[in-house]
Amino acid sequence: MSKPIYILNGPNLNLLGKREPAIYGSETLADVEARCATLAESLGFTVACFQSNHEGVLIDTIHEAREKAAAIIINPGAFTHTSVAILDALYAYEGPVFECHISNVHKREPFRHHSFISARADGVMAGFGIEGYELCLRRACSLLSK
Repeated sequence: MSKPIYILNGPNLNLLGKREPAIYGSETLADVEARCATLAESLGFTVACFQSNHEGVLIDTIHEAREKAAAIIINPGAFTHTSVAILDALYAYEGPVFECHISNVHKREPFRHHSFISARADGVMAGFGIEGYELCLRRACSLLSK
């Protein structure tokens, strides 16, 4: 069996569906994970989903991905705008990386317009709701199938 595609979610995404549904929608993180697992299976892949509110745990998971993951899809949440440490961990990972945001961060507060993670990402998805995860997943599977 091939390596899974890691889907990483940062702080507050465990509250998806409950926190600011006008911005993030009413579907939960479990819904996102289920949709991605179903799509991955239909494309001949698997996913492994992780969420943490702690920067170090996300970094440790990225380090683990170096040996265990075919690609990474990451929604770093607020760490997008603050974490050079997550960026450095992603630079140490050699596979494809996709940055995903549920909302269009460029239509929000100015501090959300800058992403440290984008410097490493092979693709960036923002503003497509939770469908953005599936779009990133389709791209990752496409690249991995070549």
